[in-house]
Amino acid sequence: MKHFQLILIKPTHYDDDGYVIQWLRSAMPANSLAALYALALDCARRQVLGEGVSIHLWAADETNTRIRPEKLAKMIRSRGGTGLVALVGVQSNQYPRALDLAKAFRALNVPVCIGGFHVSGSLAMLSGISPELQEALSHGISLFAGEAEESLETVLTDAWNGTLKPIYNTMANLPSIENVPTPFLSREQVKHTAGRQTSFDAGRGCPFLCSFCTIINVQGRKSRYRGADDVERIIADNLSQGIDRFFITDDNFARNRNWEAILDRLIALRHHQRFNLFIQVDTLCHRIPRFIKKAAAAGVKRVFIGLENIDEDNLQHINKKQNRLSEYRATFLAWKRVRVFTLAGYIVGLPEDTPASVMRSLSIIKRELPVDMLEFFYLTPLPGSQDHKELLESATPMDPDLNQYDLSHAVTDHSKMSRAEWDATYRQCWDTYYSDEHVETLMRRAHAFGISPKRIMESVVWFYGSVLVEGVHPLEAGILRRKYRKDRRPGLPRESPLTFYPRLLKTLAITQWTLARLFWKYYWMQKRIRSAASSRDYRDEAIISEDFSTS
Repeated sequence: MKHFQLILIKPTHYDDDGYVIQWLRSAMPANSLAALYALALDCARRQVLGEGVSIHLWAADETNTRIRPEKLAKMIRSRGGTGLVALVGVQSNQYPRALDLAKAFRALNVPVCIGGFHVSGSLAMLSGISPELQEALSHGISLFAGEAEESLETVLTDAWNGTLKPIYNTMANLPSIENVPTPFLSREQVKHTAGRQTSFDAGRGCPFLCSFCTIINVQGRKSRYRGADDVERIIADNLSQGIDRFFITDDNFARNRNWEAILDRLIALRHHQRFNLFIQVDTLCHRIPRFIKKAAAAGVKRVFIGLENIDEDNLQHINKKQNRLSEYRATFLAWKRVRVFTLAGYIVGLPEDTPASVMRSLSIIKRELPVDMLEFFYLTPLPGSQDHKELLESATPMDPDLNQYDLSHAVTDHSKMSRAEWDATYRQCWDTYYSDEHVETLMRRAHAFGISPKRIMESVVWFYGSVLVEGVHPLEAGILRRKYRKDRRPGLPRESPLTFYPRLLKTLAITQWTLARLFWKYYWMQKRIRSAASSRDYRDEAIISEDFSTS
């Protein structure tokens, strides 16, 4: 028997000091890793390299697993020396780290291919090959654009034969995702995430035209869906290995044409075994008959709603014309009535924003919109978006370091704010929304709807604590930061052990102490609210409405 070693890696990116962002337990595994792992398992079962060739798989998410190129190269050599390292789901901010890893593997004579949103978006939207992609090609690194459902077998065959092509571009033929191998990660891989949560996509693509979005140019504007059988199989396969928490990564599950069949199937499945879902929807989903009620019955416990902004002029600028201020409150209340926890994202730095206007909008949200958690993002011209293409074509200065394109750094100038004002406004948004006064309001609103204030407490510690203590966005956060002295960005000096380790221990002590204090403050806050006899009668401007009073 001959052997082929396939290594799948979802890379992370560097922090502001150049160290790899990594945790003992990360937020959740990437769907792209799960999708590629399942496709690779199918290729191994079908023996696509021939009956005499065994395909071995090793997969890791770098946000929770240290990547040691020399050890992985040794693994390949121990199995005959033939293999491939695939860096999957690489976003723009992760591309510099992916390229550094790829160079390290190429120095060890290991074939490497990089795929994901950055490669796909850049090749889809830009004329020619961008400099960072050309750099990869110059080191003998292959690039993959598109989706792998119909193409992975070809890449593996070429790697086995030693004939990897420089570029695999499948963007013109986006595959069906129905009745194909469904995303899957083993319990061993999922256990490294907080709460042992896994993820999968039930659909891809989006019909809207938001100018900041890369999805429409990478996954297409024509939506493609998995069927109810596929989704039931994903849930059942994971339940069989003890995984019962799922993030459905669809940008807008409410627009999945199969949503009702999927939810009906999951409602029936929940009669036998409980599980929880986290989905993403748009602000108009409450207008879809039966959708919210069935989502709650199917196990949806958390929902992310695409708020983005409340200034109508700003929404027009980014082609987010489907959003309407009048709809926001209705959709948040509809989810609260079925006791589903709501989250929303807010973009800071849209064209009409000023420090004063952002704070004014935030005060309206706090007062009038009953959303539980709000997370903030810089308006970022991501490669693969229309915004990025237009700025590039107009020669508008943008930060050349892709590592900064993580939605929590300003990477270009703003017409109405200086860079310093923009940065200060972004940070002020976090401090203002998560003030003690408003956190107590969030807990009181939740309790009035029968949602435990403990859920607010836990989420605020994660969301605000990530920014306040760890200095990272909640989406990049995790439990207990891991930092290795030798895992620093190339070009930055390697620190002395006498400097690095004492500072690491001091930082760890300070962060854990600060998080503990934050936890206990909110713990006593929610306990006081739960014990108050009148707390269920709490009302404020955001939750007093005819619908609420009669529900």
